Amino acid sequence: MSRLRWSNPCLMIPRRREFVTHRSSALLRSLTIRTDERLLFTIHPSLITDHLLAMRLLTLSTLLAATAFAADGFTPLFPKDGVPEGWLVRRWDDVAKPADTGVQWQVKDGVLHGSEPRGTWLVSEKEYGDFVLEFEWKLGERGNSGCGLRFPLAGDPAFDALELQMVDPRYYPPTQPVAPDELAGSLYKAIAPRAQLYKAGEWNRYQITCKGASIKVQLNGESILDVNLDDQTTPTKRHDGTDAPPLKDRPRKGRIGFQELSRGGALVEIRVARIKEL
Repeated sequence: MSRLRWSNPCLMIPRRREFVTHRSSALLRSLTIRTDERLLFTIHPSLITDHLLAMRLLTLSTLLAATAFAADGFTPLFPKDGVPEGWLVRRWDDVAKPADTGVQWQVKDGVLHGSEPRGTWLVSEKEYGDFVLEFEWKLGERGNSGCGLRFPLAGDPAFDALELQMVDPRYYPPTQPVAPDELAGSLYKAIAPRAQLYKAGEWNRYQITCKGASIKVQLNGESILDVNLDDQTTPTKRHDGTDAPPLKDRPRKGRIGFQELSRGGALVEIRVARIKEL
């Protein structure tokens, strides 16, 4: 007879979800659902020889986890595999211009992969004002990406709105001097993070809270930015040396998006991305 052991049978408010399944000889041996790195429940059949029963258990458990995932008001950004729905692909230096024909971002096994060739933004069709955005991201050795915040569908998000930098330091040539506000965790070319907490070759996790003039960012569970945009009155410099508006004048509502500028095929990977409007 099968035995079911439930740990924490009630649903908890999650921050992210993870499904872990174990199979042996095509039989479901255990299934664990975790939310925010906490155990939601575990099913341990001592022996299930009925494949239909095994699949029903798996389906039920997945539905319960999905319910828990949405229970705290977050909406997943990339819930299905394939070309992301509700998103546009635009050029990296001016999002008013569509990317070349056929250039796509793809979700595979729940992970968003950057475009090939490089040089694009994946731009939300929807606009956001105040929100909490959470996601995990990983880069290769020459990876370069970024998260655009509240940008218009024109111009460069890094200078016409905000870009939270996502870059492996090995992206830059060894002889090139790199300022702290060009490394991971910075508001690109504007404000450096309090600490450099990027983990090369590993999954990193951002939590970004935008509320009015307040921008707060956690990287891997630690606060790295706590910025009042109204205090930022100095113009920043674009790539061509011309002035960009000071942060106090950047939009308070707009698109969100992800950039792909990696070299050598080291495309950005993004998973468990979700947003909650405030």
